[in-house]
Amino acid sequence: MNTYLGIDIGTSAVKVLLVNIDGDVLDSQSVSYGTDSPQALWNEQNPSVWWQSTLNCFEALRERNQSHWQRVAAIGLSGQMHGAVCLDEEREPVYPAILWNDGRAHKESADLNRLCPDIGYSAGVPAMPGFTAPKLLWLHDNEPDIFARIDKIMLPKDYVRLMLTGECCTDVSDAAGTLWLNEAARDWDDDLLSACHLKRKHMPTLLEGNQISGTLLAEIADRLMLPDGILVAGGAGDASAGGIGIGAVNEGDAFLSLGTSGQIFVAKEQHSANPQGYIHAFAHALPDRWCHMACLLNGASPLLWFSSITSTPIDVLLSEAEAANDQHRGVFFMPYLNGERTPHNNPFATGSFQGLTAHTSRNEMTQAILEGIAFSFRDCLLALESANTYLSSLGAIGGGVKSDYWLQMLSDVLNLVIHKYDGAETGPALGATRLAILCHTERSIEAVCQSPAIEKTFMPNAERHAFYADKHAQFSSLFKVLEPTYG
Repeated sequence: MNTYLGIDIGTSAVKVLLVNIDGDVLDSQSVSYGTDSPQALWNEQNPSVWWQSTLNCFEALRERNQSHWQRVAAIGLSGQMHGAVCLDEEREPVYPAILWNDGRAHKESADLNRLCPDIGYSAGVPAMPGFTAPKLLWLHDNEPDIFARIDKIMLPKDYVRLMLTGECCTDVSDAAGTLWLNEAARDWDDDLLSACHLKRKHMPTLLEGNQISGTLLAEIADRLMLPDGILVAGGAGDASAGGIGIGAVNEGDAFLSLGTSGQIFVAKEQHSANPQGYIHAFAHALPDRWCHMACLLNGASPLLWFSSITSTPIDVLLSEAEAANDQHRGVFFMPYLNGERTPHNNPFATGSFQGLTAHTSRNEMTQAILEGIAFSFRDCLLALESANTYLSSLGAIGGGVKSDYWLQMLSDVLNLVIHKYDGAETGPALGATRLAILCHTERSIEAVCQSPAIEKTFMPNAERHAFYADKHAQFSSLFKVLEPTYG
C-alpha cells in the first residue's frame, strides 16, 4: 500500500506527517526553530532552517518506519503564507526571509494602495504590511543593491520544494497571499507586479494545489533513502491546507484555526471581494474554489508569550484558569503583540492588560488573555458578516484546540457550534498529505477531502454569550480609547 508525506513549514516549527492512502496518520515528526527580530516590527528567518528541519523530520520518520518509508509515492507541501524569499540566479537567498508577521512595510503598503486603488478587488484585500508585495517595495526602496540581485521570489514552502525538486513553482492559494495574484483569474497581475518594479520572470510558475509540480531529485532521493520518481504536489498555503485537512472545500464549509496566528476560513464557490472589512478573498488550493478569510496576527501566540514570561507551562495556565472559572472579573487583555490585521489593519497596535489591581492573580490574567483572543475572533466574525458571510458552526484546528475550556469559551463568545475533530492538531500538514494523494491517484476531491470524525462538539450557552457580548462591547470601547496611542 502506498504512503504519502505532508510537510508543513510553520512559523515556529516544521511538521511532517506520514499517512497511508486512506489518509490515516501513521506517524508524525516536528522540529522547532526560532524567529529573528533585529528591529522593532521585523521578523525574519533563514530559509536554510526550514530545509534542515525538514531533513531532520524525514530522518526521524525513516528510522521509525522503514517499510512505510519505502512505499512513499508522493509528497505534499503546506506553509506559512506571505513570506518573501528572494533568490539570486544561483537560487541562493540574497536576504533573510521576511515573514508574515513582519510590519516594517507599513509605508509601502500605503503607497501600494494609493498606486493601485483597485487592489482590494483584484488581489482580494487591500495592501497590508504582512503581505509579500509591500515587502518587495521596502527592499526596492531601502536595499536597492539587494533588490537588483533578485532573480526569483519564492514563498516559504516553495523554497523547500525547490530543494526537493529543483522547480520554481507555487500554488494559487499561496500566491494569493502575495497580493500579485488576480484572484478571479487565478493568474499573476501584471499591473500589480509592475507597481512593485517586478515582472512575471521573477515569479514562480502557478499551479493548482492538486497538480504535479515535479519529482524528487535523484540526489535527494538517494540522500533520504526514498524511491525514485516520487511526485511533489503543488500544495497550499497553510490556511487552505488547513481547510483541505478538515474537509472545508465546498461552499459554506468553515473552520477556525488557532495556531501562532488565527483565522476564520470559509470556502466559496465564486470569488467575491469585500476589502472594506479587510476580509481576505483568496483562491483556494483546489480548482474553481475560493475562500473568505478573517485573519489575526495574534492567535495562540499571546498565551505562549505569557507562558514564557511567567515560566509556567501552558497546560498549567489553562488548568488554573479553568479551575477558577470566574468570568465576572474586570481584567481585559488587548492581544495585539504583533499588531493586527482583520479588522483593524494596524501594524502598530500593541498588547496591554487593563483593569489590573494589587489583587489580580495569574489565573485572572490567563483568563483575560483567553478572552481577549476570543474577542478578536468575534471581531473577525462580525467582519465576515459585513461581507454577507454568515455561519452557524465551525470546525477547529491548530494547537489551541487542545483546550476544551478555551473551545467552549470561543463557542460562547461567537455564539456558534464548534466541532473538534479527531487529529485537529495536525492541521495544514494533513491537508498537504491529501493534496499528495490527489496528485498521485485518480481519487476524487470529495472522496479524499472528507471531514474527520467529530471528537467533541461545543454548544454555545445563551447566558454566557450574553455576558461575553457585554464584555466584548467593553473590549471594543477599550480599543477605540487605546488606538490613538498606537504607533
